[in-house]
Amino acid sequence: MSSSTAVPGQSPIAETAPQSLCALEPRVPADRLVAEMVPPPRFDSVRFDTYVPDPGRPSQTEAVGVLSSFAAGLGGAHAAGGTRRRWFGRKADAPAGPRGVYLDGGYGVGKTHLLASLWHATPAAPPLKAFGTFVELTNLVGALGFQQTVQTLSGHRLLCIDEFELDDPGDTVLVSSLLSRLVEAGVALAATSNTLPGKLGEGRFAAADFLREIQGLSSHFRPVRIDGEDYRHRGLPEAPPPYSDDQVTRAAYATAGASLDDFPSLLDHLAEVHPSRYGALTDGITAVCLTDVRPVPDQSTALRLVVLADRLYDREVPVLASGLPFDRLFSDEMLNGGYRKKYFRAISRLTALARDAKGLVAQ
Repeated sequence: MSSSTAVPGQSPIAETAPQSLCALEPRVPADRLVAEMVPPPRFDSVRFDTYVPDPGRPSQTEAVGVLSSFAAGLGGAHAAGGTRRRWFGRKADAPAGPRGVYLDGGYGVGKTHLLASLWHATPAAPPLKAFGTFVELTNLVGALGFQQTVQTLSGHRLLCIDEFELDDPGDTVLVSSLLSRLVEAGVALAATSNTLPGKLGEGRFAAADFLREIQGLSSHFRPVRIDGEDYRHRGLPEAPPPYSDDQVTRAAYATAGASLDDFPSLLDHLAEVHPSRYGALTDGITAVCLTDVRPVPDQSTALRLVVLADRLYDREVPVLASGLPFDRLFSDEMLNGGYRKKYFRAISRLTALARDAKGLVAQ
């Protein structure tokens, strides 16, 4: 729809009507999933020297030092398992001790900033370094298959995994096996999470049966604690209250490249799109405008919304909404349950994107 499209009851305010995310059904080839395993656009320019530690939190300065040394140690040939080290067909021994670092801390203390800085600082060409969220990693396995994923990533110098979380027993076994194979191949690992490696899975499923797998995972990492307050709440204004439906609609029509959907319909559509495609769903979208935001009805829907919030935050896409404020998306039962860390992260990120959207509304 184009050529002076008007909002009902209003004068024409845009050349082209906003897109609808609900009308998009992206298809993502497997090779794109691999090629896109780089730090998201929000973290293109971050480096260790752009991270500003809180003077009252010495663990933040210590983490910078640990990661800087770790990056420096990844120079030179592939540490173990690479073809250069397989003299006479003999596979090199895997390195002793942890082959990775694990950044543990609360929301918004800069873990992803530091992880992306590590990726940038590691002396290797981009095709030899991979960066992705835990969900993106499991989606890659789903797209390529386990063996092909091992083969694809085994030649890498470094694998960075952001928001490392194990939400079900199947993922526990899958990721444990994958990382074990990559460590054997000499791939260095780095991860962020809100849970210490030895505590993965607690409060989410009956972890006793998978304790062996969980402990095996933790042995690959040196835990590095980062204390601090969510930087998105330090010295920043409160999230703007929701706007009216009319304000959101007019802003969508006035913003080139914006999308406009009612929130319940978007939640329904997310159930029809695989989470590995949520990034592609937002390709070319400059702003997401939502009307009638209301509490999510169930946990499956909530977890899909978390993935979409992550992809929007990665791409710095502002979110303008009417209805309820984002801190009322999830029920008290959800916020006190096993996935609470994901839900709080989504609230924090959507709140930040809501702040970014304030300029879209005509004053």
